[in-house]
Amino acid sequence: MSVIRMLRGCYTALITPMNRDGSLDFEGLHDLLEYQSENEVAGIVAMGTTGESPTLDWKEHMSVVSKTNIFCGADLHVIAGTGANNTKESEEGTREAIDLGVKTILLVDPYYNGPSSLEIRREYYEPLAREFPGANFIPYIIPGRTGTMLLPEDLALLSEHCPNIIGVKEATGDFSNMRAIRRLCRENFPILSGDDEKTLAMMADPTILASGTISVVANILPWTMREMVNAQLDNDPETAKQLAAGLMPLMGIVTVKTEEDTPRGRVMCKARNPLATKTLMNILGMPAGPCRQPLGKMTMGGMVKVIEAARQVYATRPDFFEPIEEFFDVDVGERLHDKTNWEGLCYDSY
Repeated sequence: MSVIRMLRGCYTALITPMNRDGSLDFEGLHDLLEYQSENEVAGIVAMGTTGESPTLDWKEHMSVVSKTNIFCGADLHVIAGTGANNTKESEEGTREAIDLGVKTILLVDPYYNGPSSLEIRREYYEPLAREFPGANFIPYIIPGRTGTMLLPEDLALLSEHCPNIIGVKEATGDFSNMRAIRRLCRENFPILSGDDEKTLAMMADPTILASGTISVVANILPWTMREMVNAQLDNDPETAKQLAAGLMPLMGIVTVKTEEDTPRGRVMCKARNPLATKTLMNILGMPAGPCRQPLGKMTMGGMVKVIEAARQVYATRPDFFEPIEEFFDVDVGERLHDKTNWEGLCYDSY
């Protein structure tokens, strides 16, 4: 199987389930991976941002990568996130992931330090790609998280000089940037969406032609996300549009913004990924647990937005939730309306 073919379809940006005390929930991880496998996604990204990689130490980080790779075996394409804002640290993590048997690595742009695109290419991606010529690398461009950005011009140079740079996860939200990547990189260079809401548009645009997605929503509805992506890849845009329309309320709550009243005035509150996704998974009876500090809980207003979005999808497409009900033995309609399932999942006050 070629690497080009391997980077087609719906990959799940796996959340990391945790116990109430914040420790890793490996039993829950096994259940989530089995659920993903049964729903036939193209692959799993372990220890990306959605997996809360910044708050797991490297021992924990690699234990999740190892267990994911062992469980998925040959059934799913496993991608390990080993990016950091320190090239040496990323090198050590990458080496350990490769030693565990993972052959594809996701590297987020180095955050906080603020390197230029030139520096990102020459001091981060190129050294890592050349140090591990037998591994495949996927740059992950998300300036809203990192505060820096690998530009299309430097990505094109990377793809020319390092043949093991095999695609990109594009989460800029900027369609002009995506079009520049397609124009400057080779014709069949895989572009994976890093934004669920924009996936179908990225795939359908003939000047972008994304080959799939690394999806957050696929943690909850992997089968439906897979069907949407595959329908577009199979030249069935009408089916893809219908599925996307049904999914859109959930795609819109990967990050949740609310206005909140405080003792000192009204403020904007943003619950960022994976907080909303974990909150909904807990409501639905899926293993997720809490987020690691400094992520905490949603506000009541934010949680209500999450519940309303899930209710909207359930009301129009209850079939989307059938895999959850069958695998986890839950009644989704009941869980979305019984408030006892929501207890302790949001702050009591601002």
